[in-house]
Amino acid sequence: MLAYRMILSALTPVLAGLVLVQRLRGRVGRAALSERLGRAAQPAAGQNVVWLHGASNGELTSARWLIADLLRARPDLHIVITCNSWTARAMVRDWGLPRVTAQLAPFDTPGATRRMIARSGAKALIFIENELWPERIIRMAAQGAVIGIGARLSQGSARNWQRFAPGLIAAMLRRITLLSAQDAGSEARFLALGLPADRIGPRLMLKAQGTQAASPTTPPFAPMHPRARILLAASTHTGEEAVILQGFAQARGQFDLLILAPRHPRRSAEVAAAIRAHGLSFATRSMGEVPGPGTAVYLADSLGEMPIWYEMAGATVIGGTFGDAGGHTPYEPARHGSAILHGPGVANFAEVFAELDQAQAALAVGRDGLGHALATLTAQSQIALAEAATATLSKAEGGAALRAAILAALPQVPDQARG
Repeated sequence: MLAYRMILSALTPVLAGLVLVQRLRGRVGRAALSERLGRAAQPAAGQNVVWLHGASNGELTSARWLIADLLRARPDLHIVITCNSWTARAMVRDWGLPRVTAQLAPFDTPGATRRMIARSGAKALIFIENELWPERIIRMAAQGAVIGIGARLSQGSARNWQRFAPGLIAAMLRRITLLSAQDAGSEARFLALGLPADRIGPRLMLKAQGTQAASPTTPPFAPMHPRARILLAASTHTGEEAVILQGFAQARGQFDLLILAPRHPRRSAEVAAAIRAHGLSFATRSMGEVPGPGTAVYLADSLGEMPIWYEMAGATVIGGTFGDAGGHTPYEPARHGSAILHGPGVANFAEVFAELDQAQAALAVGRDGLGHALATLTAQSQIALAEAATATLSKAEGGAALRAAILAALPQVPDQARG
């Protein structure tokens, strides 16, 4: 732990400089550096404070139902939500949930973490998925409960922890009060690295439960094609657009419109260049453009509107599966009745995609096979795939048991303001 603290402390000026560069480029607001240094948190008078951390939009959106449930069950709670991106911070603030504040996560240094805890008055920490930050976990364990939900640990990450910092990961895991893994493999790896067996909670894939209830439901344009003729590429990453555009171009007999929604809207110009390189006409969401009958691609460079695109598209290509990102959720397209196609990179949801593939509830394709798969994906086969996916994923364990376990683990701090 000493070596880790020395390294992070030495990097603080560099990290602060990066935040200032982002500020100058307009990617973060004026409060960003203060929040990263742990100086922005304000105590919630008369409340028992829980610090909840998720990396970005997807992780926090998947946990929104749980956040709302905890607030309803414990009127004394105030939840300080931290994240690593300015867009996620804005999203949480736009939720308008009572007794919730949002800010950028502090650097995982002794000073920033200490200030965050002292200023917020946090008595418990909840972290989502794979946000294993030693300083905050170890320091918060001295204040109260440390809870991991939807915790994910890949084989590669487990190997790296075991190879480079076995003592550090074991020290973290010993201090965790409750850990809910998202799959059996992650659970086994946490146990092997030192998590006490009695800290294991109900297993849950958060993204199986999460919804995007606050997202807009009115589409920005009326679809000019039947649903079966519209294809969605959801949450794509660098290098994937070329694969998907090529596959779509090969399947124009089956699909008339591709809604291309990059994971990070700031890549809009880069994605637009890829569309032009394939000679396809397109309209851009951020520019207020509306696709016409001859438009081949709609560049959906926006945040929070993915449910609209799922509802429009008869089939969805899951982004992050044609590269190294590990893939994004299959639950949302299935929930909206959109057939699922994915590439080989599914590490983030390996067990789920394996179940879908085995049940013939999704199409697994290689980079060179996407065009052929799309060209044969008729309206009837889209419906059959979507129905099979819904049936397969409906077996996912509910969140009631996890909610109860978290409520039991949260410290019941006496509060004089609660008469």
